[in-house]
Amino acid sequence: MKNKITVRDILKMKGVEKIAMITAYDYTMAKLVDAAGVDIILVGDSAGMVVHGFESTHPVTMEIMLFHVSSVARARPRALVVGDMPFLSYETSIEEAVKNAGLFIRAGADAVKLEGGLEYVDVVKALVRAGIPVMGHIGLNPQRALLIGGYRKRGVSDVEREKIIEDAKALEKAGVFSIVIEYTAADVAEEVTREVSVPTICIGSGPYCDGQVLVLHDVLGLTENPPPFAKKYVDLSQIIKSSIEKYVEEVKKGVFPSREHYFYSYEKKQKQ
Repeated sequence: MKNKITVRDILKMKGVEKIAMITAYDYTMAKLVDAAGVDIILVGDSAGMVVHGFESTHPVTMEIMLFHVSSVARARPRALVVGDMPFLSYETSIEEAVKNAGLFIRAGADAVKLEGGLEYVDVVKALVRAGIPVMGHIGLNPQRALLIGGYRKRGVSDVEREKIIEDAKALEKAGVFSIVIEYTAADVAEEVTREVSVPTICIGSGPYCDGQVLVLHDVLGLTENPPPFAKKYVDLSQIIKSSIEKYVEEVKKGVFPSREHYFYSYEKKQKQ
């Protein structure tokens, strides 16, 4: 078995090997995506939408996230496990941010991710000072979608471009080991990737980053309304539906369970 991937390994991959990151929220899926060879498992607050049915990530709590992080950690994946800090878990104070990030580490995460740039530099510094690796997240920040009027493309104006580059440099200086760039113009993401020494990981931001990340449910075709930048690799929803329909049909007709699926008490006596 190969060695556990560390933050140091991810840093070394910049400009050498593309980084593959995907979300997972439970033990079973963590085992599967890890066996498939991903470098990073992001236990995303997207769980709120794709697992729990919320309309946004805002209702996601620390309790919910810690439950999912611990479930993934119990799979003991080789991949680096990153816990996504939910809305209001790091914004209120540095002390609260350090406390909550520490809970993620205790639950089994190898690092945490938080949204925002220059405005959260002090938080990032405090977490790194406490020994907690931090992944940044710039461009579209879903937790702040209300401020910008929804899940809008970013980096389309000179002002946005300059802000995104400024955020990336500030986060790098603060000590992040990587930066997610979401739903941002590909040329802007490319410029950020050139300008910073830490790996960049794109989602909906083009091919020029040091890696890519997608939501597991989008990849598997389980999302009802996937974002425009997601790629569906299989229509698992149809496969699951067809399988359950077959099960229902067999139960209704008395075909299942068949003889190999049950036993009688007298079978043991006959063997004796």
